[in-house]
Amino acid sequence: MAHLKQQFVGFWSLLVGLRVTFQHLWKKPITLQYPDETWDLPIGAKGQLFNKIEDCIGCLQCARVCPVDCIAIETSKAGKDEDLGETSNGHKKKLHLLRFDIDFAKCCYCALCVDPCPTECLYMTKEYENSVYNRDNLIHHYGTYDMDQVEKLRASVDGKTLTVGIYP
Repeated sequence: MAHLKQQFVGFWSLLVGLRVTFQHLWKKPITLQYPDETWDLPIGAKGQLFNKIEDCIGCLQCARVCPVDCIAIETSKAGKDEDLGETSNGHKKKLHLLRFDIDFAKCCYCALCVDPCPTECLYMTKEYENSVYNRDNLIHHYGTYDMDQVEKLRASVDGKTLTVGIYP
């Protein structure tokens, strides 16, 4: 009789354990097949940073406030007779933006750099997938000058450039 009782308790324990499984057996699955399907991000979700470089005035505020130093900016002053134009919201450009790099391997996606930007050229996108095989591919270069132009501008100001966030 004790043997029969043990079998009944074992079977009852199995049914109790499978109760949740049976409840969800005929429901529609909620699993997404990830690369093919993605969730819609909620409002206010923080994704990858993007810099609209034509609106950047090189004020360095974003790089200074970054807690992990993932933003590297190099600027040089424009000459007195040089007109670099204006941003889309009317700010006059006074600096050559030699380099504007963001290292997404370091970025913690906190969006602290977005708030102090006076021209609102730096913002968070809905893009959140940053899978790469080489970490060097996580450094995004937003500068518009090529290396020859950068060297020429550095030489014209005798190497007096302002750099924040140094990495290769």
